[in-house]
Amino acid sequence: MDEEETDDALAEFHRRREAIRGELGGVQRIARLHARGELTVREHIDGLLDAGSFDEVGTFARSARPEDFESTPGDGKVGGHGLIDGRAVTVAGDDITVKRGSSSVIGSKRVQTLFAHAARCGHPIVYFGATGGARIPDTLGSAGFSQVPPGAELFRRGRRIPMVTVIVGDSFGGSSFFSAASDLVVQLRGTCLAVTSPLVVEVATGETVAMEELGGTQIHARKTGQIDLAVDAPAEAYAQVRRFLSYLPPNAWTRAQRTEAAGAGSLEAASGMSRPSSGPGSGSGSGSAPGSTGSLEPDPELGALVPARRSRAYDMRRVLRRVLDPESLFELAPEFGRGLISGLGRVDGHAVGVVASQPKFFAGALDPDACEKAVRLICMCDAFDIPILFFQDVPGFFVGKQVEHDGMLKHAIRLQTALALAQTPKLTMLLRKSYGLAYFSLGGNDTGVDAVYSWPGAEISFMDPSVAANVVLGDQLEQLPEDERGARRAEVVQAITADTDPYGAAGLLKIDEIIDPADTRGVLARALGRLEGRARNDHQPRPLASWPTR
Repeated sequence: MDEEETDDALAEFHRRREAIRGELGGVQRIARLHARGELTVREHIDGLLDAGSFDEVGTFARSARPEDFESTPGDGKVGGHGLIDGRAVTVAGDDITVKRGSSSVIGSKRVQTLFAHAARCGHPIVYFGATGGARIPDTLGSAGFSQVPPGAELFRRGRRIPMVTVIVGDSFGGSSFFSAASDLVVQLRGTCLAVTSPLVVEVATGETVAMEELGGTQIHARKTGQIDLAVDAPAEAYAQVRRFLSYLPPNAWTRAQRTEAAGAGSLEAASGMSRPSSGPGSGSGSGSAPGSTGSLEPDPELGALVPARRSRAYDMRRVLRRVLDPESLFELAPEFGRGLISGLGRVDGHAVGVVASQPKFFAGALDPDACEKAVRLICMCDAFDIPILFFQDVPGFFVGKQVEHDGMLKHAIRLQTALALAQTPKLTMLLRKSYGLAYFSLGGNDTGVDAVYSWPGAEISFMDPSVAANVVLGDQLEQLPEDERGARRAEVVQAITADTDPYGAAGLLKIDEIIDPADTRGVLARALGRLEGRARNDHQPRPLASWPTR
């Protein structure tokens, strides 16, 4: 090949590549997309990754069907590798300008190739979902359908690498399956996430259902728990993904990065992109005002955030924000299982998982959804060796016919099982009360936790003293004059309450230490510092890593 032929070949290469990357499935389709206020998959990828870091894989992929060869650049999928805050990540997504981003033989192979590469290299994968499902007629018949399996590697992932799905358009099959196997799912409001579309539902069942009713953000955020976060705009989704990944290690055999504990209100803490600490002694937050979450000094105002009366509601987030590093609480599924808070955060720069009672809703009682949410967080943190902090102020599990029918028993035992199998460090803080099996399910003594701490006023018992008094008294109250019943009941409640303080359990070494509430942050930070040097056996199987949780 002479020099002129070489130049022609190079020019043809650039022409083809730029046409595929610039025009996708056609400039008119891109224009219609933009007119609806939507973005292309390439624009989503560029918005997520560090500028100029995208290395595409499979640019010249095309449909395996000759008649569709010219009209399927990329075959409905786009992907490759790049950087997020300088860290390697694989990214892929559905190109709705090419046959509605539907899944076919070559497009599916492209995604599977990227997934396998991410697993080999040990870095996260992020998927942008917006697909019409399996492509027809490509997948009709045994020959076509057998060539588009969901990909065994997806289900063998075992949380060796973090996986995130962002639903940026209506998603049926394909990316909806990816989302159900992901560690984080973010859904753009106005989209639908479902196994199949309303049209197919109507044809198959005769049921007419709207997109939002079938799989909108309200359904998944509150009812199914299929998503962790609902967002209003793509840029918000990118920010949430970047922040989530900042807490996690790139893979299961690498520890999460410790960062400097920034002072209250700092820009670094708010962005979730604090600098790596320079050594084990850094990150103390020196110079921050006492009581701010950037300091390890005592916080004398912390205890006052929790009302002394056990029946009074309050927002546990206010406590967490003072105990965790500033602006570091990253709550997951906040509208699902609202009696419990789960998420990620930092204490003195250490990445931690957080499982906390939320007395603001249902007095903090655990229902099946709250149990599911806790199990999901425990499984993820255990897979990536992130310590878990439990904050208890729980009256017990929900009771009643409906929750029993919703599987309260099996969900409670799944939570207990997950806690028992988790090998990552676990620390428990009792704030005000903890009754029944819920005490053990949220990290009570002898459940494999590394330490149990308690505030002095905490109550621990089989049941609430007020309820217990009714059981103890039984029919006695009815035999007393009406004007004496209240006093007798109060007397029994007081007697039972006296036995619920933490000193009895501490005397038996079932509680490691009773602490001043003001010292909560410092106690947890120092414990995490000690646990940082723990031995780690990467060859030891972690059963929770492969536990499906959605």
